[in-house]
Amino acid sequence: MDEKRVLLRHMLATVAYRGGKAVRGASDSFATYTPDGTPRTPAKILAHIGDLYDWALSQAQGAEKWNDSTPLPWNEEAARFFAALQRFDDYLASGAPLAVPPETLFQGAIADSLTHIGQLAMLRRLAGTKMKSENYSRADIVAGRVGAEQTAPKREFD
Repeated sequence: MDEKRVLLRHMLATVAYRGGKAVRGASDSFATYTPDGTPRTPAKILAHIGDLYDWALSQAQGAEKWNDSTPLPWNEEAARFFAALQRFDDYLASGAPLAVPPETLFQGAIADSLTHIGQLAMLRRLAGTKMKSENYSRADIVAGRVGAEQTAPKREFD
């Protein structure tokens, strides 16, 4: 597997780790939280992230397609997020050809998803369901580990 593909898979594992931290332990009421009345709720943001990975997979396969999903209940939407990551990672791991350059996949879906994961973390603080900060450079993040089950944090702080 070429180095760029390996790096893309590590990026997906990073998204799963950070995204998992942002969604884990959030209450059902968090899904509809809005600090200013905007319709861009955490559930809508998480649905968008799932859509980003469905889109990235369609780009990689050469049949680009976009879908705006209606958010599911929080736990179902979190499961959808991890399932979308898994499908994309499986494709990357398969060695099947990429119809777009790896850089396109990064600068689109992957970079956008990291922005939205940061939004979820910030919204958790505003909603009063904050999560602990972490030194992510010490996290045990491994390519291919893109599910909800992640290694426990090594260095968290308030």
